[in-house]
Amino acid sequence: MGDDERNGPLTRLQSKMKKQKNRGDDRILRDPRASSSQQDTSVQSSEETSVEIKQSSQELSTRTAVSLLILIFLSASATMFLVYSTFPDLAEEEKKFLNFPRTLDDAKHLGEVLSRYTDKYFGQVYAGFLCTYVFLQTFAIPGSIFLSIISGFLFPFPLALFSVSFCSATGASFCYLLSYLVGRPLVRTYLPQRSESWSKKVEKHRDNLMSYIIFLRITPFLPNWFINIVSPVIGVPLLPFWIGSFFGVAPPSFVYIQAGITLQQLTSTMDPITAESVALLVIFAVLSLVPVVMKNKLKSKFE
Repeated sequence: MGDDERNGPLTRLQSKMKKQKNRGDDRILRDPRASSSQQDTSVQSSEETSVEIKQSSQELSTRTAVSLLILIFLSASATMFLVYSTFPDLAEEEKKFLNFPRTLDDAKHLGEVLSRYTDKYFGQVYAGFLCTYVFLQTFAIPGSIFLSIISGFLFPFPLALFSVSFCSATGASFCYLLSYLVGRPLVRTYLPQRSESWSKKVEKHRDNLMSYIIFLRITPFLPNWFINIVSPVIGVPLLPFWIGSFFGVAPPSFVYIQAGITLQQLTSTMDPITAESVALLVIFAVLSLVPVVMKNKLKSKFE
């Protein structure tokens, strides 16, 4: 028996399989939807991979990151001590109120003490206010809302609004830089799911990041500390982050600074939250989206 006869069944089977494969390829060529679907799946998979928070071979370990963060915090605390050492001599009963305000009563006492020295020692009081606000924002320490209220009590309204917006944006940017330095292992360890979810949303708004950050700062959808810490890890640039933070915190700050003018009459931090103030915040939130809508309309018109 010749080789062709012995291998006949095998040869016919291989030929049949080859024809079936060719027919399948022809169907894909004739039906572009199948090819498009495969390409879309590939693109979607690529996009999902691109927003993952991956571990870099050059990043710090979690223990090293925490140690470095503590060292930076202690250094900043020492700087704050030097700032307070320039303050004028206070009476003994006043010194106990010179601390970070944790409650509205603390804010009232601190505002009353500082108001006695604002006229004569304006530079020291103002510098101390700026440094304290930036310090609280940098390390995500609660209490900045009370400083916003106190600023309305101590300073003229335009200066107070500019100072609070500037300190909020600058302190948030320092927090951003800290997170850029040591935050990736901490975010991946303690905030993996929330950061990945927000990373996908940032990718969707990549062309309108500044408007998106302004909107987030005005609205309560994401806490500010989370935005500050996660932004550098998921690739939000620093400049739109600072500008968006500066303009985004202004409307809420407007409400609290206005309330601070009558600091001693406040009974709760919820007193400034009225129907009018909520309506004001909603208006500013909508206005922050106007550039995005206009940009999309112009883009669709010229395309």
